[in-house]
Amino acid sequence: MKMEMNRRNFIKFAVGSVAGIHLSPLPWKLTDDIAIWTQNWGWVPRPERGEFNHIQTVCTLCPGSCGIEVRRVEERCVKIEGRTDYPVNPGGICPIGAGGLQLLYNEDIRFTGPMKRVGPRGSGQFKDISWDEAITLLTSRITTLRAKSRPEAIAAIDGHFEGTTVSVLIHRFMEAIGSPNYMRMPSISDTYWTVGALMQGTEGPMAYDLENADFILSFGCGLLEGWGAPGRVLAAWGQWRQKGTKVKVVQIEPLASNTASKADQWLAPRPGTEAALALGIASVLVKEGLYDKAFVKNYCFGFEDWRSSDGKAHRGFKGLLLSKYTPERVSRITGLPKEQIVATARAFGRAKAPIAIFGKGKGTWQSSLYESMAIHSLNALVGNINKPGGVLIHEPLPLTPLPRPSLDDLALSGLKKDRLDGAGSFVAPFAKSLVVDFAKALYEENGYRIDTVMIFSANPAYSLPDQGLFKKALRKIPFIVSFSPFRDETALMADLILPDHTALEKFTDMVWPLGLQYPLYAVSNPALDPVYNT
Repeated sequence: MKMEMNRRNFIKFAVGSVAGIHLSPLPWKLTDDIAIWTQNWGWVPRPERGEFNHIQTVCTLCPGSCGIEVRRVEERCVKIEGRTDYPVNPGGICPIGAGGLQLLYNEDIRFTGPMKRVGPRGSGQFKDISWDEAITLLTSRITTLRAKSRPEAIAAIDGHFEGTTVSVLIHRFMEAIGSPNYMRMPSISDTYWTVGALMQGTEGPMAYDLENADFILSFGCGLLEGWGAPGRVLAAWGQWRQKGTKVKVVQIEPLASNTASKADQWLAPRPGTEAALALGIASVLVKEGLYDKAFVKNYCFGFEDWRSSDGKAHRGFKGLLLSKYTPERVSRITGLPKEQIVATARAFGRAKAPIAIFGKGKGTWQSSLYESMAIHSLNALVGNINKPGGVLIHEPLPLTPLPRPSLDDLALSGLKKDRLDGAGSFVAPFAKSLVVDFAKALYEENGYRIDTVMIFSANPAYSLPDQGLFKKALRKIPFIVSFSPFRDETALMADLILPDHTALEKFTDMVWPLGLQYPLYAVSNPALDPVYNT
């Protein structure tokens, strides 16, 4: 008998299949096996019975510096939660912070002690050595280079957060050696520092009073993905969404991110045209008189056309906006309708406490200076600087600087050499570090040769925009030292591994998380003794 697959028979087949699955022992057996299998993963805590205790500390897995409480059974950490008594995150914690135990206990991704490469570079073949042997290998290399009057042949790439004690000590160490080639991994804090210096003449941190703003104009900031101090930003988002509040969030980015999907409005310009869009919004503010005229007159320079002391005429910011960034032209550049640009500008200009923020994604990487300055100009136009719900400009924390080392003649001579990355030169006067340019100089063999590079808490072979170039450059360096606790892409290319502790195993400090509206200096204490020989 031939069975026809019609609607009735299909429903019978589906219902019968569901009933059969539920009556069969197979799904329950599979569920039980999966539960047993997942419990045997290396990073899953398997504490013995014992007393519960709690350690309060600060999470340093990102610059956010959220307060955390680590729950332990005897000496074994079993859970990480947010602290309700900490000023950054009111009890909340992001997924990375909550998953910190995986980084702590997963032996598959960690170096368990000092190691030396025994296979081809990049093969990941190492053998265990003692700490004495590892330190002797590194110190003898440095001593030999200094004996040959080549201290500049030693380089360091630092991935610790800016301003932390360990980062300052690494910089001091490179000064004492006599090498100018101390570099930091690219960071959004570099962009914020440059924007503040060029637009406001300040060196203090730039902060946002998100909690009291009523209009958030976000240019690609991943507010729900970890931007700024994640615990604090997520709490602010929850506050914006409480019943009775009138806070509008407009997300401007080409990607359909979580933040874009949850925002009140999502504008998707063509990639790379965000700066033009910001200036187009500024043009509408100026043309329709929606800017703060008193603030611009009293606190801004270069708004109107002006003449220099030699009598030469210069076009001001106002003239630039009205001639070059009309809504019609910006619409052609960005692909957004002209009406949408005008409506966004009007809503921003008419809000009581509007704020424009920048720092794409998690906000940990450098942004375009042109784009960042264009976005920040919107805050100045509406006069929302050092006001509730606006941008807050602070003086740096009054921390006593660590003493500088006494330099011998060899160190003084080495520090006079040009940096291989060109940071601070005529070509890049505002740059503090240019790791990509450093890699390019190495690969193209421009300038002197680098013999030894030390990489601290960084993975440039993965996180730099041009990963391939950096890997090629590493192959031209005779001796690579990694201080990473993890088997990351850069560490696997190293000749010597001196693994650091992970975040929960060490003392460290954090200086004023990016975007936080009040001063903060945090000290993170270890939640337990080191798990491995690090």
